[in-house]
Amino acid sequence: MRIVLLGPPGSGKGTIAKIIEELYCVPAITTGDMLRDAAERGTSLGRTAKLYMDRGELVPDELVISLVRERLSMSDSANGFVLDGYPRSVRQAEALDEILLSTGKKLDCVLSVELEDDVIVKRLSARRSCPKCGAVYNLMNKPPSKHGTCDVCGSTLVQRNDDKPEVIRRRLDVYREKTQLLLDWYSAKGEVKKIRGDLPLEQLPSKIRKTLEL
Repeated sequence: MRIVLLGPPGSGKGTIAKIIEELYCVPAITTGDMLRDAAERGTSLGRTAKLYMDRGELVPDELVISLVRERLSMSDSANGFVLDGYPRSVRQAEALDEILLSTGKKLDCVLSVELEDDVIVKRLSARRSCPKCGAVYNLMNKPPSKHGTCDVCGSTLVQRNDDKPEVIRRRLDVYREKTQLLLDWYSAKGEVKKIRGDLPLEQLPSKIRKTLEL
């Protein structure tokens, strides 16, 4: 099963990626993890990518494409993968098709995680973080034992700037602006399937399997 996973921040995309990984025994590959792994392994591409990351700059498109090609050639991706965070543009999507075609393979589907902005804002703005130990809580479904206090180290929890409603809405606007063309491109090819991002956790495995195997 070769899947591209699309969805706005806070939609539950990461949870769905992990469930697909377990259901189909394929790796869930995020762009960030891929970049960090290549840098840690010290490959030629990884060393080049690290130069950009260390300067806080975006890794150029062609380098990301080369890293994806390298990652998908690894043995654990032989029977499939879930790509989360790539592609981000039609150019990257075209490159992915070329990478797969060169090995006689093709994408099985693009799974789009759907969730309304108001729900996402409510979900993300409920996050609280510990500035000392980094523990993360959610007032809706994973609150600390004592309100406002970290269970791990006892520090006062804070709301990060990027978890404030007005910032979240700006992030969602940017996401949709950048992703709509990509969704339209994949939809024209008949490759997009949709799943809700607010399904109960216990229902997700069966719903994911049903959606992917239709």
